[in-house]
Amino acid sequence: MKADIGKLFKHAKKLQEDMQKAQEDAGKLEVTGDAGAGLVRVVMTGHHDLKEVKIEDSLLKEDKEMLEDLIAAAVNDASRKIEAEKKAKMGDLAEGISLPGGIKLPF
Repeated sequence: MKADIGKLFKHAKKLQEDMQKAQEDAGKLEVTGDAGAGLVRVVMTGHHDLKEVKIEDSLLKEDKEMLEDLIAAAVNDASRKIEAEKKAKMGDLAEGISLPGGIKLPF
């Protein structure tokens, strides 16, 4: 039993290191979100920092409220893409992990 606990702790440490690396990699991720069929595009990092906002010139003549809505939609699109990428990466990491006694990971 002592060997099993030692094995479990070793496995947990490796899992923690792998999770930390996956989180660091996710921070380096960059995605593009868009709205209005590409009239507004944003680039966001894995830490949800906006790096770039591009607005089609034709929108500058439009209603301010519509432009604000398109920017918000593009940011939300990028945010959803980041979360999907992170979930996929963490899910890949969790595959193949067998934990004792029905213990489940939170994703």
